[in-house]
Amino acid sequence: MDTTLSTARYPKEKNKVLNTEFRPSENFYKSDQILRHYLAHEVSKEGLAYMQDKLEYTGAEAAGKMNELSLQADKYGPQLVKRNFFGEDINEISFHPAYWELMRTAVKTEMFRVKWEPSLRKKFIKETHRLGFAAGYLYAMSESGQYCPLCMTDGAARLIDLYCDEDDKARLLARIYTENPEELFTGAMYLTEKTGGSDVGANITTATYKEEKNYLLNGEKWFCSNANADIIFALARTDEAIKGTKGLSIFLVEKNLPDGERNPIDFIRLKEKLGVRSMASAECILTDTVGKLIGNEFEGFKVMVDMVNLSRLYNSVAALSNSRRALIEAYQYLNTRQTFGKTVLEHALIRTKLTEIGALNVANFYLVWRAVKALDNADNGNEREAQLFRIINPMAKKWSAEKGVYIVRESMELMGGIGYIEDGVIPKLMRDMMVLPIWEGSGNIIILDMLRALFKSDGFKMISSEISASAARSQVYGAFVKEELSKIIAFGEQLRQLPQDEMEATARVFFEKLTSLYQISLLIDALDDGSKGWVEPALKYLTTHYGGSDLKAVKPLSAEEVAGLIGWEF
Repeated sequence: MDTTLSTARYPKEKNKVLNTEFRPSENFYKSDQILRHYLAHEVSKEGLAYMQDKLEYTGAEAAGKMNELSLQADKYGPQLVKRNFFGEDINEISFHPAYWELMRTAVKTEMFRVKWEPSLRKKFIKETHRLGFAAGYLYAMSESGQYCPLCMTDGAARLIDLYCDEDDKARLLARIYTENPEELFTGAMYLTEKTGGSDVGANITTATYKEEKNYLLNGEKWFCSNANADIIFALARTDEAIKGTKGLSIFLVEKNLPDGERNPIDFIRLKEKLGVRSMASAECILTDTVGKLIGNEFEGFKVMVDMVNLSRLYNSVAALSNSRRALIEAYQYLNTRQTFGKTVLEHALIRTKLTEIGALNVANFYLVWRAVKALDNADNGNEREAQLFRIINPMAKKWSAEKGVYIVRESMELMGGIGYIEDGVIPKLMRDMMVLPIWEGSGNIIILDMLRALFKSDGFKMISSEISASAARSQVYGAFVKEELSKIIAFGEQLRQLPQDEMEATARVFFEKLTSLYQISLLIDALDDGSKGWVEPALKYLTTHYGGSDLKAVKPLSAEEVAGLIGWEF
């Protein structure tokens, strides 16, 4: 029986997923109105002029060839090679060529060079984090897996700059801000152990004095991201009798010893992770591994906090970048897909969902970049901003990660079945995104950290002051913000008086309210003629849904208003 369908019965020209021309962005920097507007107002003309071609390069690479490289590096992840052909232990980690291509791209973005090359650092000292994170934000839109090793590298540079001697500083930083990808040294922190996980005070790895500042480290590190790093900072105990974090010291561990021999680190296995599969996380045993004491003995945790705080900021930028990419993938698709006789974007429920996740994305954008700015200011001696950073850094980390997971999931659903298929980028974004609420402090750890900041810093006072100033500037939302702030301040005083268990159990709702109101105040501050397309609908959504949704009629945004909220130029 002939089952062939005739052209008349089966018009192939109508059998298409997309009914109109698909127009994806060719450059994530040029397409992003929100990022470009922010940089134009928040960094110097000189800084933006220096980074302009780097940002355009990164935006083009992230929208272009990095996509395929990222999917390849994710699919063909690192492999542990324990021994060579002759049975000798070599403990090497092998990567797909796509991994090294992505690393070369990272070097060319100058996300490190603008921060650490001495002449550039001097010139842009007041805005190095904003300039570096601008490139990283675009890079992570395509490859957030490798953004973890890049985060560790910048964190290692920070500790080297703050705590290492001048010889090590000159030698190692030059390998981080290099323009030659073949010379790049990447960094890692060997922090977590089986005994405690986030409770690093339970760590048992030991350090025995050898000579000068060198020690021999012995123990097992349970979750070592970027395990193949050239520069590693590891926590260990020089005196096992001193318990908790007070007994920890920190050591610089290099992959190769001065004589060229490998520093003994035994990779037991690579972690089979849900996401961020392009980079290597491993379980490592240190056996007489040489480490150089950094800073003062027993102050290792205090030193490590500098790296952890920067890592949390990277976590926020990665979450923001991933959720932004998912949002624009969905938006571009919905603009060119037709269902039930019209473009998907013409359906009210679709626009309503895009309004929600678009508003969350805009709110997260200004919160995360406020944290980046605070670190720039704190590093330049602004104590007020240092106090503010102490509370908004964990706040941004928690909120961007949790809301980011939701934004990616909802973007996938908006695209329907095609959003679930691994040929596209959304499933990878979903898998990569899932680590961000966990990495560098899960949600509960972050809440405890914000509680400590509430009691031990003036960060809450600083946030309250900023919110109050924003309320005074807004005729539309000022009364609402002022009233809600007074409730939060009053409840904050009650929170301080609660028994510890009740305090911890109540803190989540308190910080969620505070975060939402702070985001509203940041949007008020960001509103001008250039930003009103995305700030005004985000403000309307956040204030309407503050404290939950009421049962009342909802008027959806128009397609043009949704386009303004997304802030995307084709």
